[in-house]
Amino acid sequence: MKQSKCKLCARNCNIIRDESIGYCKSNNDIKIAKVMVHMWEEPIISGTNGSGAIFFSNCNLRCVFCQNYKISHNGNGKYITSADLADIMKNLEAQGVHNINLVTPTHYTNQIIEALNIYKPNIPIVWNTNGYENIETIKKLKDYVDIFLFDLKYFNNNLSKKYSSADNYFDVATKNIMEARTLIPQDLIEDGIMKKGIIIRHLVLPNCTNDSIHILQWIKENLGSTLVSVMSQYAPYFKAHNYPEINRKLTKLEYKRVVAMCDNLNLNGFVQDMDSATDDYVPDFDQELDLSSLTKK
Repeated sequence: MKQSKCKLCARNCNIIRDESIGYCKSNNDIKIAKVMVHMWEEPIISGTNGSGAIFFSNCNLRCVFCQNYKISHNGNGKYITSADLADIMKNLEAQGVHNINLVTPTHYTNQIIEALNIYKPNIPIVWNTNGYENIETIKKLKDYVDIFLFDLKYFNNNLSKKYSSADNYFDVATKNIMEARTLIPQDLIEDGIMKKGIIIRHLVLPNCTNDSIHILQWIKENLGSTLVSVMSQYAPYFKAHNYPEINRKLTKLEYKRVVAMCDNLNLNGFVQDMDSATDDYVPDFDQELDLSSLTKK
C-alpha cells in the first residue's frame, strides 16, 4: 500500500515506508508476533471470554524495561497483509471474544484501517497503545476504534527521555488522550464489559512514585471519572539492569503509596496485586505463528 511520508507518531520520521524503515523499525508491511485469547487484561476488557489480542511487532518507543522486548525491540514475528489481518480478526470474533485488542498498533495505523475496511468485526475494537501517536493519527481512528487503552507512562520528561528515548512524551500522550476523550465522550459498559470508552494505564516504576502521583493528579484534574488502571507488574526486563535505580521490582510501600493517592483522589478503575510482577503475565513470543490456521476461512 503506497503512502506519503510517515508522520503517524511523534517521531515524525518523514520516511516513505515503501522505500525504507522508520524509527519504529517498520516498513510498509504489517508484522505480527502473537494472536491469542487474552485473559489478563482489565476485567472489563477480558471478561469471561477473553480479549482477542493481536500483538504487533516493533515499536516507536525504546523502553529499556520492556517486558515484550522480543517483539518490540528484537522484531520477532511474521509479515501479513491487510487481508490476512481482516481474516485474523474475523476468526478471533468467531471464538467468542469480547473485543479485538490491537496491541502496539500505532506504526501500522494505515494498514489496520485498510483491514477494518475489508472487515469490521461486530465487537469493539481496542486501540492498546503507548500513547506516542501524533494527534492526527488519533483523529483517523474515529470511525474504527471503540475503546482506547492508553499507557500514560511518565509525567517527567527527563524520565521518558532516559527510559524510552522520548523527551516530549507527556505532552504528546496527554494531548492524544484528550483528543480520544473528545471522540468518545462517555464510556459504555454493559454487563461488566466495556463497549466504548477510555482506560488509562500507568505502570508504577521503582523510585518513581512521585511521577506516578503527578500523573494521577493530572488525570483527576483533566479527565475526572475516566477509568484508571494502576499496574504493579513492573519487573526489570531487557536492559533495566543497566539502570540501578529501576533494577528491581516495586516494594509494597511504593505501590501502596500510589494506590492510596488513587483513593484520595476518588479515581475509578483497577489496581493489581503485588504478585503480578511475574513471567506468567508475559505472553510466549518464542512460539512460531501458524498463519495458515489464523487466516483460515
